[in-house]
Amino acid sequence: MLKNMQEVLEYGFEVLNEVYFGNALPPVVITIMSSPKTYGHFTTGRVWKAEENHYNEINISAEHLDRNIEETMATLMHEMVHYYCQLSGINDTSKEGRYHNRNFKREAEARGLIISYCKYIGYSVTEPSEGFIEVIQSHGVEKPLDINRDGKMIITGTGNGLDGNNGTDGNGNQTGKKKTSTRKYQCPCCGNSFRATKNLNVLCMDCNVQFVKLEK
Repeated sequence: MLKNMQEVLEYGFEVLNEVYFGNALPPVVITIMSSPKTYGHFTTGRVWKAEENHYNEINISAEHLDRNIEETMATLMHEMVHYYCQLSGINDTSKEGRYHNRNFKREAEARGLIISYCKYIGYSVTEPSEGFIEVIQSHGVEKPLDINRDGKMIITGTGNGLDGNNGTDGNGNQTGKKKTSTRKYQCPCCGNSFRATKNLNVLCMDCNVQFVKLEK
C-alpha cells in the first residue's frame, strides 16, 4: 500500500525541484519510515548506495502520513531546503541540526513556505503558503489513499516478570497494587500541556515540536 504514496512523494520531489530549484537538486532517496517525533528529516551524509553511486536521504514520517497532501509536501520541501543549503554551503542549522536559523527561514520562504519561530528549534515550524498549495494542485500532486502508521504497541509483560496491567507475576500471583504517578508534559512553543501516568514521546501537532516532561 505504501508504493503509491512513495510514488507521490517522488513525483512531488520532481515538481518542487523543477519549480523552486530549477532542477538543481541531484536525485535523493525518499523513504517512509517510523519517525513519531518529527514530520521528516534530511540526512547530511550519503547514507544510501546504489551500485557505485551514493545518495542522501529524505525521510517522511510514517506516523504522520494522515496529514493533507499540501502539509506533507511542505515537509518534503522543508527537507529539500536543507538539501539545497548543504549543496550550496549555506549554514542553516546548529545544535546538531535541531535549531533552524535565519538562513533557513530565508531560503524556505523563498520557496513557498511559511516559517514561524519556536524556542529550542528556531525558525522551523513550517506551513504551505497559498502559492505553494497552488503549485501542488496545478501539477496534480494528490494523496493516493489515507494511510499512516498508527504507532500503538501492545505490551504483554515487563522485563522484570511482572504483568504491567494487573500487578501479578508470571504465574498469576498477586504482587500488590502498582504505584502510579502522573507526569506533566508541555509544548515548549505554544504551552499546551497534559498529564500522563507513564513516560511518553508525544508530538505537538500545532507546533511540530516534542512535548517536554516537566520536572517536579
